[in-house]
Amino acid sequence: MRNSINGENYHYGTPTNPSAADRVPGGSSSGSAVAVGAKLVDFSLGTDTGGSVRVPASYCSIFGFRPSHAAVSTQGVTPMAQSFDTVGWFARNPVILNQVGHVLLQLPHTESIIPKQIIIAEDCFKLSSIPNSRVSQVLVKSAEKLFGGNIVKNMILGDYVEEKVPSLSHFMSKEIKEQDYNIASLAALSSAMRLLQRHEFKNNHGEWVTSVKPHLGPGIHERVWEAVRSTDENIGICHSVKTELRSALTTLLEDYGILAIPTVPGPPPKLKTDPTTLEVFRAKAFSLLSIAGVSGFCQVSIPLGMYDDLPVAISLMAKHGSDGFLLNVVETLYDTLQEQVSVSER
Repeated sequence: MRNSINGENYHYGTPTNPSAADRVPGGSSSGSAVAVGAKLVDFSLGTDTGGSVRVPASYCSIFGFRPSHAAVSTQGVTPMAQSFDTVGWFARNPVILNQVGHVLLQLPHTESIIPKQIIIAEDCFKLSSIPNSRVSQVLVKSAEKLFGGNIVKNMILGDYVEEKVPSLSHFMSKEIKEQDYNIASLAALSSAMRLLQRHEFKNNHGEWVTSVKPHLGPGIHERVWEAVRSTDENIGICHSVKTELRSALTTLLEDYGILAIPTVPGPPPKLKTDPTTLEVFRAKAFSLLSIAGVSGFCQVSIPLGMYDDLPVAISLMAKHGSDGFLLNVVETLYDTLQEQVSVSER
């Protein structure tokens, strides 16, 4: 079992990140991501429950797609937490990403539809250590060039989520409210996601873990036993949060709307970094990753070149069931994104 979103493996070693050899490749589908990033294959499959396709895609400077929840069958996949488990994929370019998506999702080939709106979650981009000029502004300028200036809108996503997802108040602890480095409502969203994940993991694997007591690596060991010892308190509220968030974001994006956020809050961490020094980074990462996780929306991580010799990525999200639309938009947008990356690097 790979170490969560880092991809470091206590038993078998860590795959080498082809974009930054001294950095983690991202987990837990890091092997699949590295194979694509190293140009050994054109595409590969991965599972994404909490971020295990999106994170390695961003760290390895490739495309990663988490489909709408339940859009791709998970038959034959060992469940971790069914409310969040998805089968996603990596690709070297947006054309292959789209082709793989059409096969897995069994989509008919349709003309690309121009997005009605692209919403930039300003507060989410403030969580990132990468300058806006290299991430959100690259998207804004590309969208304006391709689709016209009226399409781009800015918003404070955290305020909207707090207002429209009332069940989140149960997860707004004093500790979360006092985190000046994070967005309170999204940190609460991450807490709800983790609680339901632990509950489902315990139901799936708790008996085996308790009887076999497997030898697990640091980080994984603590989280597995935390799940096994968890109680069923507030599980019903977690399901309410899921329902409310999906409804709120569906209303926000409607048909053919896109939400833009950073995939992760910065470049990939260095190998063998002490876990305690990564706690803030990890908390911010899961705040971002929980948006698609809890809503069940589809999300794509798009590489935007390098900043300070480290990979940069942006994520686009569309409402549940809009996978084909999102894949087409990425293919339409990517050449212009690359042009704007080149301009921003001058």
